[in-house]
Amino acid sequence: MSLERVNPDELSPPTGFSHAVTATGGRLVFLAGQTALDADGKVTGTTLAEQFERALTNLLTALRHAGGVPADLARVTVYATDVADYRAQAPQLGRIWKRLAGRDYPAMAVIGAVRLWDEECLVELDGVAVVD
Repeated sequence: MSLERVNPDELSPPTGFSHAVTATGGRLVFLAGQTALDADGKVTGTTLAEQFERALTNLLTALRHAGGVPADLARVTVYATDVADYRAQAPQLGRIWKRLAGRDYPAMAVIGAVRLWDEECLVELDGVAVVD
């Protein structure tokens, strides 16, 4: 299995994402949306950074139990209740991403959401991975 990150010179330089990811071989793992819920189903953290870290940890935990590692992520979608705040905090969120998932960035999008399933949640992440 291999993933190739494609970032054409004709497009703006990617920061914290890849413009395209191609996958060869392997099996697809579809990762459900993850928020800042703990093992008891309670929302943890009150700030975007705290909730982003927990949601990403939860996404990576699901991926690990499906046999994958962060570098296997081909696509991640981030749903944020405040895109302006997400953008303002992007450097800090990027540091959290690098610490937990490394520098092999998937294709990504950030989508504004009026609210998430649990009203106190500020961010949700879902994804697709290709694993051996």
